[in-house]
Amino acid sequence: MVGTLSGALEARKIPASPNKVKAQVQGTIEAPEGVLKITKISCHFELKIPQGKREAAERALSVFERGCPVVQTLQGCIAFHHTWVITED
Repeated sequence: MVGTLSGALEARKIPASPNKVKAQVQGTIEAPEGVLKITKISCHFELKIPQGKREAAERALSVFERGCPVVQTLQGCIAFHHTWVITED
């Protein structure tokens, strides 16, 4: 997910490295029907972007899942939830 988001940012001329994108990811494990499985993945992104690039960064955050192989593979099986904080340099 971070790689795909970084690519979406770079395509919008927003540097993704070094240390410009951080993610905290948490999986929720439940036992519906008595079998443990991951039911939700929550990801909180922290972005450091140049001044004036907030709109482009928010657009990248809103669409990157379409090109993310992890999300596209697990979509329908696991719920994804994303939050973010954007800091402008």
